[in-house]
Amino acid sequence: MQKMLVEGGRLLNGKVRVSGAKNSAVALLPAAILADSNVTIEGLPEISDVYTLGDLLEEIGGKVSWDGQTVHIDPEHMISMPLPNGKVKKLRASYYFMGAMLGKFKQAVIGLPGGCHLGPRPIDQHIKGFEALGAQVTNEQGAIYIRAEELTGARIYLDVVSVGATINIMLAAVKAKGKTVIENAAKEPEIIDVATLLTNMGAKIKGVGTDVIRIEGVPSLHGCRHTIIPDRIEAGTYAIAAAAAGNEVVIDNVIPQHLESLLAKLREMGVTVQESDEQLLIASKNPLKSVDIKTLVYPGFPTDLQQPFTTLLTKAMNTGVVTDTIYSARLKHIDELRRMNAIIKVEGGSAIVSGPVQLEGAKVKASDLRAGAALIIAGLMANGVTEITGLEHIDRGYEKITDKLIGLGATIWREEMTDREIEQFQNS
Repeated sequence: MQKMLVEGGRLLNGKVRVSGAKNSAVALLPAAILADSNVTIEGLPEISDVYTLGDLLEEIGGKVSWDGQTVHIDPEHMISMPLPNGKVKKLRASYYFMGAMLGKFKQAVIGLPGGCHLGPRPIDQHIKGFEALGAQVTNEQGAIYIRAEELTGARIYLDVVSVGATINIMLAAVKAKGKTVIENAAKEPEIIDVATLLTNMGAKIKGVGTDVIRIEGVPSLHGCRHTIIPDRIEAGTYAIAAAAAGNEVVIDNVIPQHLESLLAKLREMGVTVQESDEQLLIASKNPLKSVDIKTLVYPGFPTDLQQPFTTLLTKAMNTGVVTDTIYSARLKHIDELRRMNAIIKVEGGSAIVSGPVQLEGAKVKASDLRAGAALIIAGLMANGVTEITGLEHIDRGYEKITDKLIGLGATIWREEMTDREIEQFQNS
């Protein structure tokens, strides 16, 4: 096991390139199951979640070969093999195997998904969609069993806007007989990315990016080549880091309109933001003005950027209120920021951040992926050295984050943990 050390006080300057979207990749890889011939996906991020999904594809008989950030998937010999445990437990997005295997084989056995612990994240809307298409769904000994004689298109209204349910129902419906209509669908760019892959495979999908998606089922899907979109959350994380601890940073390979809610808040704080077709320039200024944020479904402020943004608010004048309406439990980073001298109160589902304060280096623990990003940014802002454990969460979603920050002038490195440190970490 490793820990990360960040020495604060170094201004970030230069250019950083954003990787492919993690939240697209984790759906694109299972979607390849639906094809009858080779699928090539280019620009994948080199992160642990992607490799875990590649291993799962191999477990069910797929041939998977990697060429840097490009993966070639041969689904010809895939079978409907149960995946009740093991790697399924490592990430939440393993639930996309439910929709993909149901669409391909009319059955699936998938263990309840893992991932970051962000409070209750039920899959009831996924199940509702599968059942509407004609499947029977049961929970047996901690695994979800999904069976269907035949899948038939249906009109499905999602009670809550859910990215996961929208994609999963789409995966199941593309080979169902007849027309499926998903109402109150999520609109995230990652959903459009998955639909683009499926369309390139021969699926008939309309309305993606709106709240009503229409799918005309087809009998078969073929292989294709697809390039993933840039990761808007990674881009947003570096934009926040530049605002918090930077001078002038250019973020390359980004689609600025995917980040409109964040960029509006940065400008409101007094940060200079310049946009071009595939780049952002972020120049921080002092003093920053505090703002309030409330996370909402896309195109609202992303819940995945709430934790890094909370760190930025410790630098701003006066008080800012952060409310997460998506994952109310996504406040575990607050205690760690307090260890670093942050002044933050939690009231209900909101965090009240008072500033400006000078953060101080401390030993902290990443409880989930985006909390890890928040603590790295805090380390960049702090006096002294910050020691971060829980790197397995960070490595799930940020490709080469240490190297990229070093390229911007940060002093950041990894060290092996001692046996005693590992024991203390496991008991904490």
